[in-house]
Amino acid sequence: MTFPQIDPVIQIGPFGIRWYAMAYIAGLVLGWRMMRRLVVRTPAVAQPLQVDDFLTWATLGVVLGGRLGYVFFYQPSAFLADPIRIVQVWTGGMSFHGGMLGVSIATFWFCRRNGIKLLPFADRLAVVTPIGLCFGRLANFVNGELWGRPAPDWVPWAMVFPTGGDIPRHPSQLYQALLEGVVLFAVLFVLSRREAMLARAGMLTGVFLTGYGLARITGEFFREPDAFLGFLPGGITMGQLLSIPMVLAGVWLIRRSYR
Repeated sequence: MTFPQIDPVIQIGPFGIRWYAMAYIAGLVLGWRMMRRLVVRTPAVAQPLQVDDFLTWATLGVVLGGRLGYVFFYQPSAFLADPIRIVQVWTGGMSFHGGMLGVSIATFWFCRRNGIKLLPFADRLAVVTPIGLCFGRLANFVNGELWGRPAPDWVPWAMVFPTGGDIPRHPSQLYQALLEGVVLFAVLFVLSRREAMLARAGMLTGVFLTGYGLARITGEFFREPDAFLGFLPGGITMGQLLSIPMVLAGVWLIRRSYR
């Protein structure tokens, strides 16, 4: 299949905004609106107005953590040699694992300052997080970046990406949008409808960490590693390596929630 040429910039009159920026905005706004309803579900953990305040904290955690995570996980030597590039976010380079750490720190501080129980609040946050993940992967596809490994001849939906040479490749961005976004959100949404699951502090957070970790590890088998990094020893990728602790932490939280 030929890659659909979609302008990465949305023109609104004299103004332009990138699809990638729109993905962040849509994920944060939709997640915020849904979380306002989740926090008052029995057992209630916070007030909707507190979620409004948390949106700013979450935005900072995503942007700062995502950028710094990319810098230190993927290209530390290059950025440390030219530190001014760290703040040049418009040049690209964000890490989900860094963004998750950033939001985790922001959530901890926010809950502590407002007297909110951490794990129950994190459980509600976990339910809405796949929304942003889905939009982010779709934006990667629109930008024609982070494409997949060469696909066998029998894969009819293989695509030739503009920056990927003449080789038909897996549209791994769409695979990851489906697994990390749609499937994971569906699982968490169904579980969140059950009061017993909401009452188990850490359960939904554990399901999210485990589910995302497994989805990311699976998706990485179809995604071409970054050219500047390649494969790590043992043939694994950096994304897979960073996802293993997530799975272990998720399993621990699930087991803990049954005590």
